[in-house]
Amino acid sequence: MAGSDGLETYLVRARELGALDARVIDAESVSVAAWVRLKCRYGCGGYGSSLCCPPNSPTPEETREVLRGYRRALLIHRKTQEGLTAMMVALERELFLGGHYKAFALGSGPCTLCRECSLDHCAHAGQARPSMEACGIDVFATARANGFPIEVVTTPDSDRNHFGLLLVD
Repeated sequence: MAGSDGLETYLVRARELGALDARVIDAESVSVAAWVRLKCRYGCGGYGSSLCCPPNSPTPEETREVLRGYRRALLIHRKTQEGLTAMMVALERELFLGGHYKAFALGSGPCTLCRECSLDHCAHAGQARPSMEACGIDVFATARANGFPIEVVTTPDSDRNHFGLLLVD
């Protein structure tokens, strides 16, 4: 497990902002796989409709390269996807202002900041972030490797688990 030196405040802050749980994890524990983007391409109606979604988001290869530049990350768990990416961006800003200049957030699900993305220029570049899935991150494997609950949602009343990732340093 990655050292949480100096990050406890941000774990508390994540909970204040609505996280069910938040943990410091080793960046090496983030699982990236090419098949994840296939699920976006052939399973999501948002494919190609946003600068935050494939094929416009970082590829799995790019994501692996980015992850090599980090030692620690925060994995944030919520029961709802609504507002998760905004929460992650707020935490990213707090970490940055706290001296973690490499802080970068990844959210959950497609970007919903605009009714329709221009695909030429992001009108909300300060708030828009790709989802973990859009970057090829296997959220199930990553969550499970770090002790979080996650199962396939099979019924409308099934437990839902959503995650955001905040790369720290």
